Amino acid sequence: MLTMNLEGLEMIGVLVVVVVFVKVLEQFGLLEAGYDDSVEDELELSTVRHRPEGLEQLEAQTRFSRKELQILYRGFKNECPSGVVNEDTFKDIYAQFFPQGDASTYAHFLFNAFDTDHNGSLSFEDFVMGLSILLRGTVQEKLIWAFNLYDINKDGFITKEEMLDIMKAIYDMMGKCTYPVLKEETPRQHVEVFFQKMDKNKDGVVTIDEFIDCCQNDENIMRSMHLFENVL
Repeated sequence: MLTMNLEGLEMIGVLVVVVVFVKVLEQFGLLEAGYDDSVEDELELSTVRHRPEGLEQLEAQTRFSRKELQILYRGFKNECPSGVVNEDTFKDIYAQFFPQGDASTYAHFLFNAFDTDHNGSLSFEDFVMGLSILLRGTVQEKLIWAFNLYDINKDGFITKEEMLDIMKAIYDMMGKCTYPVLKEETPRQHVEVFFQKMDKNKDGVVTIDEFIDCCQNDENIMRSMHLFENVL
């Protein structure tokens, strides 16, 4: 059972994406080692609906080695033979890890954060570019990615309503599995406190600079930013 208190909820809100993605990696078989190189690993399969970029280009664009990209693609291809992941598949994956909660809303928000071109599907490139930031990116890059997750309408600002929507989605996904059990009003109460802390100039919105500055001055968030750098 997950233990989560009020003081730690903002850390969970920023970083739960990384924690859960370790589970997604396991689902895709991406934490298994020992694959041999093959023609298939060159990402040149003609049978998939979406053919990804070559290894050299992805190696240059991410912080993964050629071998790691081969392992990642092998697992991605096994789980998604068409070469793309749609939102329903994404939701199904998350539902497996949170059977006592409702992960659909959070999975929707997370899917949109990965779907940078907003075409309704995740290619291997989308997947591995986001994963590179979450697992190997700098603290600044991870926080920018997290800001984008919270900025639901992508207007460059986080409103209190957007932060509440994300927090409620997290609560729906895992709140009933926490100890002690969080009360229904807890996400709203916590958003009030954390939003005021972030909104330095009190203009009713949080900018990316305010978001990064607040997170960088939070010891819990900074310490947790490095927890999952070596999962692959």
